[in-house]
Amino acid sequence: MGWPNEWPAVARAIATATDDAVAAALAESSDECDDALSELGALPYEQVVSVHFRIVRELMETLHPDGLAGEDVSDALARCARRSAWTPRLDVPSLAIVLIGALGVGELDDVSAHEPGRVLVASVLAIADLAAAARISVSDYLLSALNDIARAETVEMP
Repeated sequence: MGWPNEWPAVARAIATATDDAVAAALAESSDECDDALSELGALPYEQVVSVHFRIVRELMETLHPDGLAGEDVSDALARCARRSAWTPRLDVPSLAIVLIGALGVGELDDVSAHEPGRVLVASVLAIADLAAAARISVSDYLLSALNDIARAETVEMP
C-alpha cells in the first residue's frame, strides 16, 4: 500500500515494515517475517511500539464493541499463542505484555524494560492474530494509528 507522502519517512517505514511483517505472519513465512522484523528493529523502538499498541487496542475494540473483560484478553492471548505456534520466536510473556500494555494497563516504560526484539515479535503476532480473528485488513488500522499519532503531536499543549 502507498502511505501518505506527507508522513515523515520514519512513519512510512514503520507502516511498510509493519504491513510486511503482519502479512508474513499471516502467511506463516518465517524468513519474510524475520526480514520485516529486522526492518522494524532498525526503527525507533518507542515509536514502533506506540503504533503497534494503538493497532492492537483498536483491533481488540473492534472484536469486542460492547467492551472488554479480562476473559476476552485471556482468550486473545490463548488464541494468538496457538495461532503463532509456527514460529519459534513466540514468547508468550511478551505477548501478554503487548495485549495488556495496549489496553493501557501498563506504562510504555514498563514495556521498554523488556527485550525489544521479543516485544516487536509479540506485537506483530498479536496484530496478525487479531486482524485474522476480525477478518479485516491491517492497512486501515495502520493509517488510523499513524494519523492519530501525527494529530496528537501537532496539537499544542496549553
